[in-house]
Amino acid sequence: MCLVIDLQIEIHKGQVDLSGEPILNDINLNIITNSRIGLVGRNGCGKTTLLRLLCGELSLANTESDGGFMAISGNPQISALNQMTFSDDSVTLVEEIRSAYTYILNLKSELDNAERQMNTAPDEDNIKRYTDLLEAFTREGGFYFEKEYEAAIKKFGFTESQKNRPLSEFSGGQRTKIAFLKLLLSKPDLLLLDEPTNHLDIEAVSWLEDYIKNYKKAVLIVSHDRMFLDNTVNEIYEIEHGKTTRYVGNYSQFVAQKKVQRAQQAKDFEAQQAEIARIQATADRFRYKATKAAMAQSKLKAIERMEKIDAPDSYDNRTFKAGLEVSVQSAKEVLSVNNLTIGFDVPLATLSFNVYRGDRVGIIGGNGMGKSTLVKTLVGKVPALSGTFTTGALVNAGYFDQQMAQIKGNETVLDNMMSAFPALNEFEARSALGAFLFSGEAVFKTIDMLSGGERVRLALCKLFKKSPNLLILDEPTNHMDIISKETLEDILLSYNGTLIFVSHDRYFVKKLADRLITFENGSANVWDFGYDEYMLRQAKAEVVTDTPQRSEKKEKKTYTTPLKEKAKRERALKKAEDKIAELEQKLEELKLEQQNPENLSDYQKLSELQECIDACEAQLLEQMEIWEELA
Repeated sequence: MCLVIDLQIEIHKGQVDLSGEPILNDINLNIITNSRIGLVGRNGCGKTTLLRLLCGELSLANTESDGGFMAISGNPQISALNQMTFSDDSVTLVEEIRSAYTYILNLKSELDNAERQMNTAPDEDNIKRYTDLLEAFTREGGFYFEKEYEAAIKKFGFTESQKNRPLSEFSGGQRTKIAFLKLLLSKPDLLLLDEPTNHLDIEAVSWLEDYIKNYKKAVLIVSHDRMFLDNTVNEIYEIEHGKTTRYVGNYSQFVAQKKVQRAQQAKDFEAQQAEIARIQATADRFRYKATKAAMAQSKLKAIERMEKIDAPDSYDNRTFKAGLEVSVQSAKEVLSVNNLTIGFDVPLATLSFNVYRGDRVGIIGGNGMGKSTLVKTLVGKVPALSGTFTTGALVNAGYFDQQMAQIKGNETVLDNMMSAFPALNEFEARSALGAFLFSGEAVFKTIDMLSGGERVRLALCKLFKKSPNLLILDEPTNHMDIISKETLEDILLSYNGTLIFVSHDRYFVKKLADRLITFENGSANVWDFGYDEYMLRQAKAEVVTDTPQRSEKKEKKTYTTPLKEKAKRERALKKAEDKIAELEQKLEELKLEQQNPENLSDYQKLSELQECIDACEAQLLEQMEIWEELA
């Protein structure tokens, strides 16, 4: 059944061990129907372990006698991406996605059978069975599910022709996206999402945010995407030092609350310690005097009776601490691109633009549209199909992509660093590595022993050591936790060179980019403003007519009238809202008429009413889509 159940999962003082070692030692978590929970913490703190516990793959190491328990009401369906498998690679993409709607499809089959029986024998029992099934089918979204999955397939970047291709023809990354879609659309009672925005482009992430906001069941999300958490959750559980702490609100509110709470706890702790020290000093002074001994004992008991305030745990804020200085300043014009056509067998886009010293250019857009191809062309890894690009005088470029973070081998971290910079002695190499958290014995780890995040840090360490005055970065924050992302942001904000970067992390783009290159609708545009302004323009009902490309000649500026645009959009929103209200009222009246006892025995009347309901619901869905676009 796909009905929403009253969900409740409670973990109290839970402990989880792996290979005999405690990973989580004080887990307190409460999940109910409609929970929107974000789970945050440093890499390796135990977030994925907690998901495995909720999936039933792991059990608590402690019992109720130790004060710990995990209680689950009913028999909820709990699903995560790693549980999604394909039983038959010969089925098509759309067939696999439709299998997520087994309950609705079965209902539709029963409804069709009931309609035939009612037409054959319109007695009270057959009519009641039909109306009950119709009500269930409507409640479960039977008239919307096809539009739902069609929109989802499109937003995840699959084309119309790919819908009917067998699963065996898709790449590993595409198969993961298909499995993810099926997980979302199967609508389990508790949806567990571990880094759901990885490898999704901005359009797909936006669709996913809207889907989660309207999800009628519980969602628990592990993510390092700060904007995604801000837009989807209303409570945060942080895992730090093996225990959970709950905060009400989204990620930004959690950060503010944590800062205030830590400051208050530190203040209260210091005040209590000062009071304890004062009382202790008084007791010590008089405890050996016969006339004051009773008073001294009273003071000591007062200390014992105090409810002690714990010292705030130190933040787990270990991160790399590296500076990035250019070895020499480049010329003012860093890069000139003229009618550059990029692609492989088929052109992806043609661009012309200039990049000047100090620019921070963010590149965004859908998967496969040309973002990485552009930067690979600019660094000479992919040949241009036509056109030219030139770098300015004294430009020293440094390049990073995910392939550099996937190196393998038995070479140690220290040897890898020294082979990249033969002029360094061991002390200098270890000093450079220490700034990126490779200190002590960590420098003797082999490359194969490193995590994804550690490999990224090693690649960045070598890149920064070259002191480039032009940085070209392709998805640098993949595998990074939030603190590491914030550290990299701060380094790049204070960097006095030029930056060109590709990223799907909207928060990262918003904070860094002062110019944008966008790949969308089969073309690429260059904009002389950052992410906030870009999103503001995208939200307008009319297409922006301003030319996006940087003009070498000073052109006469054209001015928009924001208040007029806002008023126009508000009128359109009001019109859509009024239409939605009108359709909802009409739909309610039709459903009431359908339930009228006088009509229950008239199957022809019921059929006509259902046709009206279907048409009304289709219009309502259309108006809601219009409203969402305007809003």
